Amino acid sequence: MKSTKRRGVLGRVARWTGVLLVLALIGTAADAWTALGRGAEGERRARMKGSPQWKDGHFENPQPLMNDLWGSLVALKDASPDVSPREPMPTVAGDAQRFGTPPSSGLRVTWFGHSSVLVEIDGHRVLTDPAWSERVSPLSWIGPRRWYSPLVALGELPSIDAVVISHDHYDHLDHGTIAAMKDWNTTFIVPLGIGAHLASWGVPEARIVELDWWERTRVGGLEIVCTPARHASGRFLTDKDGTLWAGYALIGPRHRAYYSGDTGLFPAMKDIGEKLGPFDVTMIEVGQYHRAWPDWHIGPEQAVRAHQMVRGRVLLPVHWGLFTLAMHGWTEPIERVLAAASSAGQSIIAPKPGQSVEPSAPPAVERWWPEVPWQTAAQHPIVSTQVEP
Repeated sequence: MKSTKRRGVLGRVARWTGVLLVLALIGTAADAWTALGRGAEGERRARMKGSPQWKDGHFENPQPLMNDLWGSLVALKDASPDVSPREPMPTVAGDAQRFGTPPSSGLRVTWFGHSSVLVEIDGHRVLTDPAWSERVSPLSWIGPRRWYSPLVALGELPSIDAVVISHDHYDHLDHGTIAAMKDWNTTFIVPLGIGAHLASWGVPEARIVELDWWERTRVGGLEIVCTPARHASGRFLTDKDGTLWAGYALIGPRHRAYYSGDTGLFPAMKDIGEKLGPFDVTMIEVGQYHRAWPDWHIGPEQAVRAHQMVRGRVLLPVHWGLFTLAMHGWTEPIERVLAAASSAGQSIIAPKPGQSVEPSAPPAVERWWPEVPWQTAAQHPIVSTQVEP
C-alpha cells in the first residue's frame, strides 16, 4: 500500500514537473519571439525601399563585406585563453547624483562598457546603443554574458534627451533595455526599419525618428546626423540586412561628437569629416575583430585611421570591455589602439568602465587592465578590403 501511494505521489510530482517545464519552455519561446522584434510594413517599408542603400529587397554597402568562412571556423580553434577577464574588472559605479553637475567644458563622456556611452554635450544628454541586460541574446539563459553588472541602474540615469541606435544586432539593440525605457520622455533615433522593432516593444511612434544616411533631426538645440557605416543587420536567419546600419554625428552649438557604430573602414569616412567635422571626440569601435571578417569590425589600427579621416581630436575606444564576441584577448583592443595612436601622434582616452571624462582636458592614460598576452598588428592584421592604403 505504501509503495502504491509513493508511486502515486511521484507520478503527480512528475506530471506537475512536466507541466511546469512545458510552461517554462512556452514562456521562454514567447520572450524570444518578442525579442526578435518585428519587420517594417506600410509607410515605413515604402520609405526603406526608397533609400539609395536599398537594392534587391535589402540594404547594401557601397563596398560589400568580405567573409572568410573557413578562417572563421579556424579562429574558434585558435581562440585566446584570455577572451574574458579572470578577475573582477576595475569599474566606477554611481547614481544620478554624479551627473547633477554639468561638465565645465560643455562636453563629457561616460563609457559604460561595449558601445554604451552617455554623451553630455552642450546641455543635452545622448545615450548610444544602451545594453543593460545580463545577456545580449533573444534568450535569457544563453548568449554572450556581461562581465560586470550595470554601473548605473537605468532608473538612476539622469534624464536622457535622445537614445541613438546604430543597428539591430543584439549587442546594440537590446530588447530588455528598450522595453524598460519605453515610457521615458526621450527621443529614439534609429536607422531605417528599426523603428518597427521599437514600436513592437511599446515605444510610442511619436518618440521614434528613423533616418537614412546623411539625414538629420534636431533634439532641442542639438543636431543629430545619421552617418554612413559599413556593416550589416539582422536578428534572425531570414532578415539579413533588412534594416539599415549607421553611425551618428552629434552637433551642438559649441561641440561635436562622432559615434561610429559597428563598421569596417570605408572611403566615405573622409566625407563625414569634411561635411560634419572636426569632432571634439570620436567614439569608434576597436574590438571584436578578426582577419576573417575585416570589413565587419574595423580593428584598433584602422580605428585610429578612421579617427583621422573624420577629423577627430580625441578618440574614445568603444566596442570592447564588456562582452566576449571574438577570439582575441580581452585587453588586446586597448593595447593595440594605444600603440597605434602613439605611433600616429593622436590623443586617446581610456577610462575605466563607468568613469566620466571631459575630452577637452584628457587625463593621462591609466593602465587599469592587467598584463595578459595579446597579438600585435603585425601578428594579426585587420585590413578592410576595397580601401586604399
